[in-house]
Amino acid sequence: MSKAVTIGNGNLLIGLDYHGQVRDFYFPYAGHANHVSGASGSYKHRIGVWVDGVFAWISDDSWTVEVRASDTSAASNIVASNHALGISLQCTDVVHNEKDIFIRSIVVINESDIDRTIRVFFGQEFRISESRRGDTAFYDPRVNAVVHYKGHDAFLINACVDGAQFTEYSIGIFGIEGKRGTYADAEDGVLSKNPIEHGSVDSVIGVDLAMGSREKKVIHYWIAAGTSISDAHALNAYVLAETPEQLVRSTENYWKAWAAKESRSFAPLEKDIEQLYTQSLAIIRVHADNRGGIIASSDSDMLNQGRDTYSYVWPRDAAINANALDRAGYVDTTQRFFEFMADKLEADGYLMHKYRVDGVLGSSWHPWMHNGKPELPIQEDETALVVYVLWKHYELAHDLEFLESMYNKFVEPAAEFMCRHIEPDTGLPKSSYDLWEEKYGTSTYTAAAVCGALNAAAEISALLGKRANAKRYRTSAERIREGILGHLYDPQLGAFVKLVRHDGDRLEYDKTIDISSLHGVLYFEILLPHDMRVKKTFEAVHAALHVPTSLGGYMRYQEDAYYRTSSTEPPNAWIITTLWIAQYRIKAATSVQDLHEAHAIMRWVIDRAGISGVLPEQIHPHTGAHLSTAPLVWSHAEFVITVDEYLKKYHSF
Repeated sequence: MSKAVTIGNGNLLIGLDYHGQVRDFYFPYAGHANHVSGASGSYKHRIGVWVDGVFAWISDDSWTVEVRASDTSAASNIVASNHALGISLQCTDVVHNEKDIFIRSIVVINESDIDRTIRVFFGQEFRISESRRGDTAFYDPRVNAVVHYKGHDAFLINACVDGAQFTEYSIGIFGIEGKRGTYADAEDGVLSKNPIEHGSVDSVIGVDLAMGSREKKVIHYWIAAGTSISDAHALNAYVLAETPEQLVRSTENYWKAWAAKESRSFAPLEKDIEQLYTQSLAIIRVHADNRGGIIASSDSDMLNQGRDTYSYVWPRDAAINANALDRAGYVDTTQRFFEFMADKLEADGYLMHKYRVDGVLGSSWHPWMHNGKPELPIQEDETALVVYVLWKHYELAHDLEFLESMYNKFVEPAAEFMCRHIEPDTGLPKSSYDLWEEKYGTSTYTAAAVCGALNAAAEISALLGKRANAKRYRTSAERIREGILGHLYDPQLGAFVKLVRHDGDRLEYDKTIDISSLHGVLYFEILLPHDMRVKKTFEAVHAALHVPTSLGGYMRYQEDAYYRTSSTEPPNAWIITTLWIAQYRIKAATSVQDLHEAHAIMRWVIDRAGISGVLPEQIHPHTGAHLSTAPLVWSHAEFVITVDEYLKKYHSF
């Protein structure tokens, strides 16, 4: 199940599912470690209600739950109804913008015409430091709260109603020794008050509400995340002193101000496009750690189908996400990203596959040996794209001091590597893995990215008075451009090829139609959109990669098998690749009328978004169901970029 809402503050990142349950809980980095998720997919923080001798968890079929995000995506807006119980809940969730506190404000409504006692239970299943061993949970009478802790992580759980803290609790073990979980203790409406347990532990707290006919009452529930129990105590005291109501209100006000930081006119676009644009920016921001890394996705449900998640900093994805933030004026966040990447540059001038958000090298499947020979396990477009987007950052922010601070430690060594890493016979970059992380060779996209990056490095060098470097980088860029046009465009195919490999003295071509070849040539300004080679490549892409179902959209390349539901079904449409077609239409437009197709694609994306505005990586070709991860931050970034490009082009006519 993909995530319906993600909220955070750059340290604490929370993911809620479509039942309103907490399924991802990252701390102290926005992307590492996840203290709730497990490979079984069973870990969650639950909400349950007991009334008149009947109990139901909010994930039960007896509930109707609608989970939306606020207009700024900074808070959840959950409505849950259970007609059998005669109960409805209205929930707002936030992560405080300054303190590492998750707060739920829940309006409980007695839909019955009689007075009743209603008990609301909250179950917590922590998997601290992504391991279920060695955790401890206990009731702490010093603060009348439950604490889960292990090592440097401590999570304090509290709740109050009418100014009084909860009094019901139970702590036990789950998932081991045949234990279903302590949450089951709530299902008879009474908790046993077991005060402590260790190992694989869960906890439940309960709140009693004496409610009259049709009455409403508000429960405030919070989790304070600290690096020690004393830290968690201090945060709990802060909530009690400031009141949870005020903290929810101030957080919502902060995000409203954040969203309005750079006002712009969205005319002639519709309100729902503007709203998804704003929500997309917030989704990008909450996936940006305060120390600079921007993860690809916080959705841990990929563990159910694969070996790992997307909660890593891919330099490529993160650079595009940073560019989206830059376009909207959030340059402070992106400067931290560029500093993060500069610190990761290898001594020889290249970036590795991906990184954890705490700065450690991430997992990888790229070998250091290829055909029995040592080869760098890199995707060279990742190094190139960060350089290219850094120049775009300067064009928007005009911060010369920051640009200069990046030159010696990042721009120059990366550009020097790209100049060295060129095949002498073709003038193209040497082989690396393509942007889809599958094929080894020199892809059109990677070659275009390196060309664009060297031109960007030349501009930066010239601006800073490094004339010799500027000349050398520009010469290398032109050499690569000639190699792209001379070796990667196939007149018989009528398109730029996917990639080329050296097989001894022979060039071996992969002529698969790949949408990234079109996008790379355009995005990195190798050719203008009206060049006949670009037009023909677009025609080939449209003919080969448009998904032949009523839902449409564009696949990545011919016979793409990633998350394909069946070999007899067409490959899935991707949000990012479909938006690339919109960007081509925008670049090629010579009149307002020419923008119609791009606008139609933006409407297509709106229709594919979840009810809360979440965009996935892929959609099912027939049902439109979200496939792979959701949210995919790159999808949201491409939507922001497309809207930005559309408005600029529209107002240029």
